[in-house]
Amino acid sequence: MKVMQAATEAAKGPSSSAGVTGLGKLRDPGHLRGSSGWGSRLFDILNTLFLLFLVSTMVIPLLNTLALSFSDGLASMEPRIILWPETFSTEGYSTVWNKIQLGRPFWNNTIVTVWGTLGHVCLCALAGYVLIQRGLPGRKFLTGFIMLTMMVPFETIMLPVYIVNKELGLLNSLSALIVNGIVSGFSILLMRSFFSAVPWELGESSRLDGAGELRIFLTIYIPLSAAGLATVTLFEFVGKWNHFTSAVLFLNNPAKYTLQVALKALIIDTSSTSSNFLITKNVRMAGIVIALLPLIIIYPFVQRFFVKGIIAGATKE
Repeated sequence: MKVMQAATEAAKGPSSSAGVTGLGKLRDPGHLRGSSGWGSRLFDILNTLFLLFLVSTMVIPLLNTLALSFSDGLASMEPRIILWPETFSTEGYSTVWNKIQLGRPFWNNTIVTVWGTLGHVCLCALAGYVLIQRGLPGRKFLTGFIMLTMMVPFETIMLPVYIVNKELGLLNSLSALIVNGIVSGFSILLMRSFFSAVPWELGESSRLDGAGELRIFLTIYIPLSAAGLATVTLFEFVGKWNHFTSAVLFLNNPAKYTLQVALKALIIDTSSTSSNFLITKNVRMAGIVIALLPLIIIYPFVQRFFVKGIIAGATKE
């Protein structure tokens, strides 16, 4: 028996040890790292180059616009791309603000953006709060209907919207730009998502203490959903500030023009400006920089809330 066991172990020994050795090589991370390390480094290099190319397509036009806006009129007319002004000058800004009078469209745009954003955030937050109420009849139907409105592009309802605004006497007024689009399905559903993440028991305990719905909304749900409010505010602020189609649709009085319509006239319709002087590139680029300035100023203050709001709003039920 001992001889047979020894023979069996001798027969199994080499193959078993070889199998263990092979398995150890497969499990060794260094063995895998050596074969995949070069491919990983190549991927990182190509990915970095691709991202740098994408960044350059955005940064270079911005730098060129900024450099041209601070150049003098003669230097800005040369057909080339510059990243730094050869001769520093604020001639373009003084011309676009004083002679072309971009100040009035800028002020009109500010009024529409501030009041439109404020009304949008308030109404969408209230609508989102209503949709989380457990006793609301037809809550799922209302949510689905609001989601359905997001599938209808503005171009398909442009004519009916124009007729409604004409019947209401809102044409050629800034009120038309403020009222139209004052609510959106996206903002309502985003606020609903944030409010749904707030524990329901907090509101119930406040109701037992005698708090009304408005107080619960303002003191519990709004503070706990600050990231969602910042996200909606930023989206609406950018949308209102850059609006163009609605302004062209509802306004034909130059005194009511907003900034984007004035920029279109400045850059494309040179006939709409005075023919006593040539509108050079530095003037046009100065108008573009003025239009970008408020967005550049506000974004750093809401950026951390914006990123947090987008991530949380996409993952919460």
